[in-house]
Amino acid sequence: MADLAMALDTPVRPAQTPRRIAPVRNTGDRIFFAGTRLGAIAVVGVIGCVGTFLAVRAAPALAVAKLHFLTTQAWEPDIHDFGVAGVLSGTVLIALVALIVATPISLGLALFISEIAPEKVRRVLISLVDLMAAVPSVVYALWGLEFFEGRVVGVARWLATWAGWFPLFHVHSATTDSSLGTATTYSASIFVVGLVVSLMVMPIQCSVMREAFSQAPLGEREGAYALGGSRWGMITSVVLPFGRGGIVGGTMLGLGRALGETIVVYLIISSSYGINWHILQSGGNSISSLIALQHGDADSFGIAALMAAGLTLFALTLVVNLVASAIISRSRSGAQSEV
Repeated sequence: MADLAMALDTPVRPAQTPRRIAPVRNTGDRIFFAGTRLGAIAVVGVIGCVGTFLAVRAAPALAVAKLHFLTTQAWEPDIHDFGVAGVLSGTVLIALVALIVATPISLGLALFISEIAPEKVRRVLISLVDLMAAVPSVVYALWGLEFFEGRVVGVARWLATWAGWFPLFHVHSATTDSSLGTATTYSASIFVVGLVVSLMVMPIQCSVMREAFSQAPLGEREGAYALGGSRWGMITSVVLPFGRGGIVGGTMLGLGRALGETIVVYLIISSSYGINWHILQSGGNSISSLIALQHGDADSFGIAALMAAGLTLFALTLVVNLVASAIISRSRSGAQSEV
């Protein structure tokens, strides 16, 4: 009975609920958040406007070509026989060659700058990489056309002679017995353009990767050393996993630059509209180069066809960036050390 009386006399406390903490934002915070939100909306709006503009202008051509636009290799809008199969394959091959060459070099250079190079050397290398990124495309194009193209013919001939069994390196005039074919067979090719474009995307990739590597937590670095790891062990166990997002992001930024490169392809490559899987052999094209080459002489329907080609490139780059964003969001980059 005493226990029951005490229970009746004890006041009933209301159930405790977590207190909601509302952030207090001053005027500067509100202006900052409003500005960033407005900027994000503006970016999405601009992308939507560009896509809508291209779709509307390309509608007459797409209504005629229909799905054959993606499978037709010829480009003759005057007789309604046009498509992007040939130039789309050339665009992708040029970008792949550029990435295969540039990504390992960019990764190694970024690691050397952020982890190995002395401070004075690091500052010089950062300045040189930034200067490479600031060089205009036309300078790279002229350098590739007048200097680089003639000197890379020997490499292309060697690859065609001894690696011609691989379809991408096959050239019709090269055999394993002798290096046949003149220099013009190997010049103005997808391989040459891809190498020049790789020099253009390398600074972008290197800068993004270097920035990601430099933000690896100091506590985890010191923990790796404390466990007896070497510098290379620390890099492979801490820096590279932490910078995975930067590696992917830099690679995808380089891919976007390579897909949209115009002036290098326009000046160097020997234009053709068929699918050319032999990257060492002269001939090829890209969507951006096609637009620059055909725009001046195109009539209204030809402009619509070029808009359709631009819409294809726009969609391709948008898909690439969306995939890159999804990969980066799943990576470990940006994590904080708990040491």
